[in-house]
Amino acid sequence: MFPIDRQEKFTFAKAVYYNFNPVPVKKPWRDATGGFGNFAPLQGWIRIFDRDGVCGETFCSKGVITNILPLILTGESRTYEEWYDYIYWKMRNFGFQSGQIVDLGQLDLIMLDMMARRRKMPLHRFLGAEKDWAASYKGGGSLLSDDEDLVADMVRYVEEGYHTVKFKVGSDWGKNMERDARRMEKVRAAVGPETEIAIDGNQVWSVEDALKFADMVRPYHPAWFEEPIHSHDMNGIQALKERIRMPIGYGESMRNAYAFETYAEKGVDHLMPLVGRMSRMSDLMTIRQLAREKGLRFSSGGTVWLNAAFGALYGEEELLENHEPMTEPIGDCLSVKPEERNGRLYLPDLEGIPMRLDTERLEREGILDEIKYYYADSMDRSFAVRAAY
Repeated sequence: MFPIDRQEKFTFAKAVYYNFNPVPVKKPWRDATGGFGNFAPLQGWIRIFDRDGVCGETFCSKGVITNILPLILTGESRTYEEWYDYIYWKMRNFGFQSGQIVDLGQLDLIMLDMMARRRKMPLHRFLGAEKDWAASYKGGGSLLSDDEDLVADMVRYVEEGYHTVKFKVGSDWGKNMERDARRMEKVRAAVGPETEIAIDGNQVWSVEDALKFADMVRPYHPAWFEEPIHSHDMNGIQALKERIRMPIGYGESMRNAYAFETYAEKGVDHLMPLVGRMSRMSDLMTIRQLAREKGLRFSSGGTVWLNAAFGALYGEEELLENHEPMTEPIGDCLSVKPEERNGRLYLPDLEGIPMRLDTERLEREGILDEIKYYYADSMDRSFAVRAAY
């Protein structure tokens, strides 16, 4: 949990939504199951203002517009805890793994952002961080890359100061294990024995096929094998763990801390929540504490430019994922963001979240499609407009 005042009140007055056209990646990208193609997974950016003009903002899905704004732009005043609980139970019939529950996580982040800005503090310091950086590992390794490009990227990551690197496996929908094993051998030879190499199967295999592949790459000492089988196949994960003799990691598909308790019970070695998919930001800390209590590895993924605010709360061995094919195009959408240096993300001295949208650049490059304004029914619209500037 975060050391915050859960009784702090919010009256939401206005929202501004920046809708994006598709944001292209640097080069086409594919993992074992086909994602994510030619474009970064971005839909838009939301700014929500309280009646005093204080703003909270972040990347978001269009679901925030349809699922969250009608519930909060009412002129009502509620505490942080009351708003969260009210909407959480409104979303329950969609399911607690739904996109709607993730939209609530974005509102949770926005309220934390607003609380930090009310105190003129960076979000990470408001949440209790005692340092202004987060440790990271770097991932990439598209299955569309040839062996030489893959090796060159992994070597470059090490030269940039990263001690742990990760790439994708599961070529040809998991059927070309020989290619993946060959690539692991080449990367190990190139980066040497001291660098950790993790591999990510994106859930493409069955238990038996995952075991077969693990035997093929075991000589190259993977730091962990990420999501080798379906993320919800808890009994399969347990059966895999009983035989694999290799660390396995899971968590990117899960929305709350409860699922991680099951992962720990089934033998998962590395708990890996994704910040952009959590239904509540403090669940990151709950999962981290679970990992510490169970002696498990912990890291968190998602948009690293935002994730760095939470990573500043972690220990030096509790890493963020810096997934370069995604973080580069997202970073290009920002005018301010953390600085990547020597395997760390250094946070700017900025009130609230550690990033700001570069609207001028997005408009110039044709990525910004339109800007939409939404107002609380009971608020004076002229006031709400002034509050935005």
